[in-house]
Amino acid sequence: MILLKVLSILFVFCFQKVINNDFASTFSHPRCRRSVPHGQVSFDQFMRHEEINNYIRSLAYRYPKIVKLEHLGKSYEGRDILAIRISTGNYKKPTIFIEAGMHGREWIAPPVALYVIYQLIEVPQNYVLFQHVNWVIAPIMNPDGYEYTHEKERFWRKTRSRGNSCYGVDINRNFGFHWMATGASHLECSEIYGGPKAFSEVETIILGNYLWNNRNTIKLYVSLHGYGSYILYPWAFTTAVAKNQNELHTLGLEVNSAISRVYGTRYQVGAPPRILYAVAGGSADYAKGVAGIDLAYTIELPAGGPYNFDPPPSKIRPTVQETWEGFKVFHRHIERKHGKG
Repeated sequence: MILLKVLSILFVFCFQKVINNDFASTFSHPRCRRSVPHGQVSFDQFMRHEEINNYIRSLAYRYPKIVKLEHLGKSYEGRDILAIRISTGNYKKPTIFIEAGMHGREWIAPPVALYVIYQLIEVPQNYVLFQHVNWVIAPIMNPDGYEYTHEKERFWRKTRSRGNSCYGVDINRNFGFHWMATGASHLECSEIYGGPKAFSEVETIILGNYLWNNRNTIKLYVSLHGYGSYILYPWAFTTAVAKNQNELHTLGLEVNSAISRVYGTRYQVGAPPRILYAVAGGSADYAKGVAGIDLAYTIELPAGGPYNFDPPPSKIRPTVQETWEGFKVFHRHIERKHGKG
């Protein structure tokens, strides 16, 4: 009887939160969501940061011949920022680098990164995809902001560094390439605060350093965000056209076509100032403009329906499945362009 009463109270608690239109907060609340078993992955609920890290650590343990765990650094609050390298062992091969979770509230992005990891490692027929191309994938670049959205404020966007009057900086406006030229705010409390200086955030430094240090092997950079259904490429800070715009645009259209064949989802493809808005200090512009990675994209994943930043868990699986088809197109392009040597 006591157990039934507890379950009844729990049901009322969670149901009331659904009535209040607090979908994601309901599913993430410790009293409403189930934990993902240690070392496993789920595409039916939004995983917490430590669950994600446990999964990729377990992959490094279970698949030591093809997986290497890379500790990129620690966040402002001391959380591990991990990446996973998937390779046959030759680290000089052309590399696809994917990162997600730069903005805390964009919960749909990390599952896509995890699904790419899952497909490459745990589905043997996909092993052909890393015979000639290496993959490095970092599922959460802003773990402090991500955890804060699970625990305190669902729509928190920025890091959690302490300012004079407010917390946090928008990482995607903090890179040292045309920093603060456009589309960012000098106000600490703004969601698009670019920071007191370029690379003020430890998370930005970690990613920037990794791209720079591996600039000779990274041939494709993809930053996963949500929401909006956009495939964006440089330049974001200016209406000037990138020298390889034709390649960027054509490849983006091919990725869009592959994705759309799954469930009909369609993306707009182009440079941000032309189809969205201009913004400076972003990671894709830095990857191309400073690290010299010719192919750099920001993918704004669709939310589906009215959900915007707050999709229910039921949207995870279709989103990751269709986006995976786009990543296969990215791989094919890199393999063809850079050869199989």
